[in-house]
Amino acid sequence: MIFCIAGTGDGRALALRLRKENWPVLVSVVSEYGERLVQAADLPVVQTALDQAGMEVFLQEQGVRLVVDASHPYAVNVSRNAMAACEKVKVPYVRYERPASDLPEYKNLHVAVDYEEAARLAAGLGETIFLTTGSRQLGVFRAEPLLQGKRLVARVLPEASVLEQCRNLGFLPKDIVAMQGPFSLELNQALYRAFQAEVVVLKNSGNPGGCTEKIAAAVALGLQVVLVDRPRLSYPVCCATEQQVLEQVAKLVIGGK
Repeated sequence: MIFCIAGTGDGRALALRLRKENWPVLVSVVSEYGERLVQAADLPVVQTALDQAGMEVFLQEQGVRLVVDASHPYAVNVSRNAMAACEKVKVPYVRYERPASDLPEYKNLHVAVDYEEAARLAAGLGETIFLTTGSRQLGVFRAEPLLQGKRLVARVLPEASVLEQCRNLGFLPKDIVAMQGPFSLELNQALYRAFQAEVVVLKNSGNPGGCTEKIAAAVALGLQVVLVDRPRLSYPVCCATEQQVLEQVAKLVIGGK
């Protein structure tokens, strides 16, 4: 069986492709919403968040022969745990990662190495900061002393748990945009205008994550852009396309299907 860690739409598409090629697949997600999406695709799924030790036990109990890590490009802890667990129990590991978006030559584009640096950069660039980095790192921006007194607008998924998290962090309803992307250039522009954004903060999530449209909309309006760069991990095998993954699966899963 192939254990596919699929926290994204392209991860689910990869799992479907593996099944189409008649490979037995079990998909892993961490949220109820993700579980519903995988179930709708008629794929076997388990909703669980595993640390390294839990992953080791799971892989052995389930008889997993290969792990395909198609988690989000910024889900570094997931990838680290999966790689370490695979090494410990001698299960092959393959990383599937969407390519990053090409960045334009734009004088107001600032690249940060992590969320903490992004928060500090944003603080010096404007009074209204439009956050499109998702909900998991909102606390970093709320905690940054330099951002106290600034207006932070959070664009997040319209899930009850996420909205509760925003409220617990002090976001008022008028500063929460609860919508599921990716968004077109035109809609990004409309939202930036509506909230009078001066700074847009984003991740380089690649084209499936709407990165290109986010930046293009900000450039069209002359806004400041702070981009959190991708984490740098050393993967034993890393694929950028579904076909490359299929080739690795055929190579690494000994004994065929």
